[in-house]
Amino acid sequence: MDQAERLRNIIKAGSIASQSKSQARVITVTSGKGGVGKSNTAINLAVQFRKMGKKVIILDADFGLANIEIMFGAVPKHNLFDLIYQGKNIREIITRGPMEIGFISGGSGIAGMSNLSKDYLNYIIKNLSELDTIADIILVDTGAGIADAVLEFLVASGEILLVTTPEPASITDSYSLLKALNRHPRFSNEDTQVKIIANKVESPNEGNMLFNKLNSVVNRYLKIPIVYLGAIPQDSQLTRAVMQQMPVCIQAPASKSSAAYEMIAAGLLNPEKSKNVPKRGMTAFFSHIITGKR
Repeated sequence: MDQAERLRNIIKAGSIASQSKSQARVITVTSGKGGVGKSNTAINLAVQFRKMGKKVIILDADFGLANIEIMFGAVPKHNLFDLIYQGKNIREIITRGPMEIGFISGGSGIAGMSNLSKDYLNYIIKNLSELDTIADIILVDTGAGIADAVLEFLVASGEILLVTTPEPASITDSYSLLKALNRHPRFSNEDTQVKIIANKVESPNEGNMLFNKLNSVVNRYLKIPIVYLGAIPQDSQLTRAVMQQMPVCIQAPASKSSAAYEMIAAGLLNPEKSKNVPKRGMTAFFSHIITGKR
């Protein structure tokens, strides 16, 4: 039995063991370039999900930056590296932010997961499967751009939120990201839903125009179906909240940006619209990443 087959057997055993548990909905938030409000979107959607009664955890998978912890105003004591290499359990590496939103810092732990022993993989998969009992929704905040690490998270996810802005460079970079994703050998457009959020728009019409422009070129060259979720307006109260390291949906719940996040979150949780969304859970999500590295 080769190494890859042993890994598949471990993953299969972990998946079978977790079938009796409910599986969390894993939503990956990404962008084609930095500075478009990706992490801010992840945090404020998390707040709105909490207001709707959902248990939420954010996994900060942007290893080069610490955007989530900065916006939360909380410094984690542990990260995913400590789970993998220091013997911490999954609950010990979760930091609680506003409204008891859980936060896990990715650190640099995932990079070496493909080289772990059978016992370690069993341990990690068992721990990661516990997230499905802790959370209803897990938001994975990736890095920006088309780096291999970003693409690995995207191909492992059944649901991708792509944040873009009306700036021509942002639209172009969003298309480049989708193009790179489409070329990835393990990407399946049948098993993946890509949803667009237009950020920093002056009006709803500008958001619609942005999506139509992106959708036109994607349909022509990539054949990836993309769905428009909605737009977040330019909002001075959002800017003020970011400066004060608070989610705008907590600091200014009556603001126009908060209302927009609420509408998008409600759309994501709409039973009719979400009935076909795959709920793979964290075991399947990380298993996909590990197998890809083998």
